[in-house]
Amino acid sequence: MSIYFHLKIAGALLLLLGLGHGLFGRYFNWERELAQLSLLTRQILVVHCFFIALTVTSIGACTLFFTNALLWSGELSRVLLTAFVAFWLARLIFQLFVYDPAIWRGRAFYTAMHVVFSLFWTYVVLTYGAALRLAWQS
Repeated sequence: MSIYFHLKIAGALLLLLGLGHGLFGRYFNWERELAQLSLLTRQILVVHCFFIALTVTSIGACTLFFTNALLWSGELSRVLLTAFVAFWLARLIFQLFVYDPAIWRGRAFYTAMHVVFSLFWTYVVLTYGAALRLAWQS
């Protein structure tokens, strides 16, 4: 499969993930948990979640709908791809080293999600990394 195809897959999955952020609050029962926080802290968390969703959705849409532009060897594509690699590499590092393993240990669904997202972030980093390498070679 070509890097073009992998970018399309990554873009579509990131777009779905970004749009899916709207469901996280219900699943994790944030209304009850956030009620215990001060108004400022609660609103900061809600605003940050919105902007994370917007960022992930934007990266996914950019990748899915402007794949050719990302693969074109130009300064903007190199800058964007470098930013995407850095962003998702940081996310992978956080997945592996920041989340406390107590979250998923002994919980089959959370363990599965940890593995799935670890593999997903790895795939995204490798995909954007391959596209960046290609952009520098062209």
